[in-house]
Amino acid sequence: MTLIKRALAELVGTFVLVFLGTGSVITTVFLFQGKAGIEGNAFNVGIEMGAWVAIAMAFGLAVIAMIYCFGHISGTHINPSVSIALWATKRFPTQDMIAYVIAQCAGASLGSLAVVAVWGARAIPTGLGATGMFDGVGYGQAMLCEGIGTFILMLTIMGSAVDARCRGGFAGLAIGLVVVADIIVFGNVTGASMNPARTFGPYLVNVLTGGPNMWSQYPIYLIGPVGGAVLAAFVYDFIGDPRNAEGSCTE
Repeated sequence: MTLIKRALAELVGTFVLVFLGTGSVITTVFLFQGKAGIEGNAFNVGIEMGAWVAIAMAFGLAVIAMIYCFGHISGTHINPSVSIALWATKRFPTQDMIAYVIAQCAGASLGSLAVVAVWGARAIPTGLGATGMFDGVGYGQAMLCEGIGTFILMLTIMGSAVDARCRGGFAGLAIGLVVVADIIVFGNVTGASMNPARTFGPYLVNVLTGGPNMWSQYPIYLIGPVGGAVLAAFVYDFIGDPRNAEGSCTE
């Protein structure tokens, strides 16, 4: 596959992830409108654990579907943290990494624009499903949270999709379910982005449509996930030594 086609696969995959994932957030917000929220917390409008599970499932299922759809074409990174981590461990060329990251951010932005097109102006006050710190969460605490969540995600990716010894073609399911678990656990802390593009899209479109300007928080969702993913890739390489393994991955 040419780089253009692989980058387009990343754009479409990230579009689907952001549209379905943040769309589930907006639907949840609408369902809970009118119920008692937590004062001062724009992101918690009375969302209960069941709703968090539903949001997590929307993101996880989108990841699973896109991995099985485009995994054989682009690898379905749909996350700059993954592309950068594979580049940092010399598995991915620099020009490919740059093209992937641009395509992922573009796809996420188009996903948020599609949310506005489908739900209309009433979606703008919700922040378009953007991630942000919840009340009582500090900047460093939030960055650590995103780093840990992405570390767990990238470890799963390394062991199920990158390591040549993986077998069975279940990488998509494993990765998607880890996304679900991360969101259930960390959702009420930072929104559990683990993906700079997933946060970039809603942040950009919020500014373009007159929604909340949250760019001051973006370093949380850039430094935390990228740092966690790169660390996970090096840790897995040290523990598993996959470069010296024989065999091929079915993914």
